[in-house]
Amino acid sequence: MRKIVAWMFMSLDGVIEAPEQWAMFNDEMGKIIDEQAADADTLLLGRRTYEVFAGSWPQRSTADDPHAEWMNSTPKLVASTSLEHVDWQNSELISGGVAETLAEVKQGPGKNILINGSATLVRSLLEAGVLDELGLFVHPLVLGTGTRLFEPDGSRIPLHVTESRTLDTGVLYVRYQPV
Repeated sequence: MRKIVAWMFMSLDGVIEAPEQWAMFNDEMGKIIDEQAADADTLLLGRRTYEVFAGSWPQRSTADDPHAEWMNSTPKLVASTSLEHVDWQNSELISGGVAETLAEVKQGPGKNILINGSATLVRSLLEAGVLDELGLFVHPLVLGTGTRLFEPDGSRIPLHVTESRTLDTGVLYVRYQPV
C-alpha cells in the first residue's frame, strides 16, 4: 500500500513560513530529500504551495536545480476548494472529499505520495488519520512570528518517533508516524 509522507522545514518555535529565507540547506539535507523523492511517484500539494510552486518550478531547468525534472514531470495532486483548474504539467485537482479521495488513492498501485510544505493540508490529513509519516527538519533558530505547523487550538494527535538525527548544520531531522 502507498503511504502519504509529508516533510517540511521548521524553526524551533514551530514556524514553517518562508523557509527559503532561513533554512540551513546543505548536501546532507539534500540527500535525505532525494531519498524521499526516490520513494515517491506522486506529489501532493495544498493550494498555497501549489500556487508558489507552479509559479516557479516550470521555469526551472535541471541546470538551475537538480530537482527541476522530478518536480515538473512527477504527477501532482492539488487539494483545494477554491481553485477551479490547475495548469502545471501533470497536475490534477482534488476539490472535495480530500481525505476520502486520498484514502482511495493510497489503495492503488504506485510508490509513496509526497507532501512538501502545505501545512494546512498536513494538519487536516493528520486529523483525518490519512497521513502516514511526517518528517521535520527542525532548525536551531527561533523566528518569533510566522505561520506555524500546528495551531494552539488544534487537535491532540499522538505521534511516534521513527527516526531522529542531528545534521552537520545542527538541524534535527525527525520522522514521526501517527500512533
